[in-house]
Amino acid sequence: WTALAEENIGASLQHYNPLIDDAVKAEWDLPAAWNLRAQMPFGSIVAEAGEKEYMDDAARFRVFN
Repeated sequence: WTALAEENIGASLQHYNPLIDDAVKAEWDLPAAWNLRAQMPFGSIVAEAGEKEYMDDAARFRVFN
């Protein structure tokens, strides 16, 4: 990220939901054996990144016994 920012390039790592795998593979003619994990669109920085908000762990995680 630092190297990209030094060149005034911003990026966002976005993880794939498996529900769209088939559509993405068809659109880009990707091999069926490939596993899609994430994409990283990038471009010029038009605004500084804002503060990231985090969910409280108690609301984010549940433990079932």
